[in-house]
Parts: sequence; C-alpha cells; structure tokens
Amino acid sequence: MRITVSVLAAMTLLALAPAVRAASSNDLGHDETEAVRPWAKGVSAADQRTALQLFQKGNGDLKNSFFLDAANAYRDALKHWDHPAIHYNLVLALLNLDQPVEVHEHLVAAMKYGAAPLDEDKLAQAKRYKSLVEKQLTHLTLTCSEPGAKVVLDGKPLFTAPGNFDGWVRSGPHTIVATKEGFESNQVSKSLPGGKALAMDLKLYTAADLTEYRRKWKGWVPWAVVGAGIVVGAAGGGMHYLAHQDFASFDNAIKGCASADPAVGGCIPDASAASKRSQGNTLQAAAIGAYAVGGAALVTGAILVYVNRLQPYRIDPNDKHVDVSVAPMIGPGQAGVWAQARF
Repeated sequence: MRITVSVLAAMTLLALAPAVRAASSNDLGHDETEAVRPWAKGVSAADQRTALQLFQKGNGDLKNSFFLDAANAYRDALKHWDHPAIHYNLVLALLNLDQPVEVHEHLVAAMKYGAAPLDEDKLAQAKRYKSLVEKQLTHLTLTCSEPGAKVVLDGKPLFTAPGNFDGWVRSGPHTIVATKEGFESNQVSKSLPGGKALAMDLKLYTAADLTEYRRKWKGWVPWAVVGAGIVVGAAGGGMHYLAHQDFASFDNAIKGCASADPAVGGCIPDASAASKRSQGNTLQAAAIGAYAVGGAALVTGAILVYVNRLQPYRIDPNDKHVDVSVAPMIGPGQAGVWAQARF
C-alpha cells in the first residue's frame, strides 16, 4: 500500500511537471538585506556565497535527474543558509526519493514567508504538493507523563518522559514502545491511517498495578454448598432420630402384645404397630439418603472453598466473567444441590 501511494504521488507530480519550475539562482540571490528579506537575517555574505554555490550544484544535479546528489547538495546549502528557495528545490529532489516525511518538513519551511522568497506560482505549487503528500502521512501526537520513561517509534528514540512527540509519520504499520525500569513495557503495534490525525497517551504500569487478586466465584458460594451439606446432613439426623422413635414404639407394642398366634409362635402386631415399623423404615431410608447427599455436598463445598481461594490475575479489560449460582435443594423425597452458570 505504501509503494502504491508513493507511485501514485510520483505519477501525479510528473503530470504536473510542465508547470513546475525549480527555484533558480535569481530566486536565491546573495545580496538580500535583512530589512528587505527576513530569511537573510544573521546570514553572513560568506555563508550566502557558499550556499549559492551548493544551490547551483544541486540545480545541475536535479536537471540531470541525479536526485540523491541534488538532495545532498541542497541539504549542505541549508547548513549555511536557511532559504525557502533551497527548501523548495530540495522538495523536488525528495519527491523522487520516496521521502514523504522530509518532503512535508521542507514544504512547510519553503512556505514560511509566503510568496516573497519564491513567487506566486511556486507557492501555489508547494501548497498542492503539501496537500498531496499529507495523504501519505499521519499526524501523530504521543504523550507520556511517567518521568524517565523512554518512548521509541520503530526503534528510533523520540523523547524521554515527561514529554511528547507531535509530528508527521509515514502512514502504515508502526510499533510504538514506552519503557522504564521497574515497569511493564507498553508496546502498541498498529497501522496508522493516511491523511488522518492520531493522538495516544502512553501509560506505564508496574507488575503490581496490572495484577489483582480475585476468586472464581463470590466468596459465599462455596460456603453455601458447605452449609447446604450441613443442613441436609442435619435433616438426615432428624429423620434418623424419628425412625429410631418409630422402631422403639413398634418394639414396645410387640412386647405388650396380649394375643399370640399358636401357628407362628408370636404376637401379631396390630395396624397401629405395623404402621410405626413401616414409617420407621421410610425415615431410615431417607436419613441414609440425606447422609449421602449431605456428605457429598460437604466434600464438594470443601473442594470449592479451596478452588475459590484468592488467586492473582493479570488485568485484562477483555476478560469474560462467569456468574455462578448455587443453592441447596431439599424437598419431599429429594435432597441435593442446584447450580446455574451464566456466561
């Protein structure tokens, strides 16, 4: 995508080539006074002459399509004289070297004083170039307030916090990293959109900041299962006691039996005594079942208490949480634990 955009930009500029005219030595001049031309302020005559010589060399290289040599000559000229016309011609060389960020930088410098150091035609052309190249760039603003943190873009140091970076970068994939000893690195890899502005605040956290302790379920859930086991077990104990009472009543009825059946050699219990024995058997079976369910609930509850102990987790806002509901279930002829999980 980056290559495609650059090729399109180059094709557009070539289409405009008949209307494009590089700044000449006349545009630069070396006799400008500070009062008339503020871009000559503080620049000695010797520096102006040196800049003019390098400027003329760059113009020759540009005419012969030696774009890299031309760009280097213009850069050297700018070391002696920060003249808008030199920036303008450097842009023409850089446009052929796929350097959109530097192109933008020098376009801004070329237009700093308006049309005076160039002319209206070149100023209009510079504005068109600027509009075109900004479609290949992203205006990126990075801030970091953690003192001593180092912020790096694609391996290139930007600043040491607290501070910020506010500038243009080539659109496309980039990696931004903020680091500081004793803190977890904050690394962001993303594709920056062309022709857009993006602001990012880079925050740093210690391992402790990013760790929290939590349980799998609410603290009362395992203990509710334990409690259910105790309740069911206690209910079994109550039923066992009632069964014992019924069996004792049956035994007493047999001992006090007044009539005996010679054929069986013993007392035949009446309907009342027989019902006591039957009721005792039912209660005894229910008690045994309650002991089994209550014991299972107690064991399960103990396991859940252990599993539900506080454990460290790295904070992640995208974590999915599970809500679990557990309750004892006791009724005529049944005893157990009811659970529901909701995701």
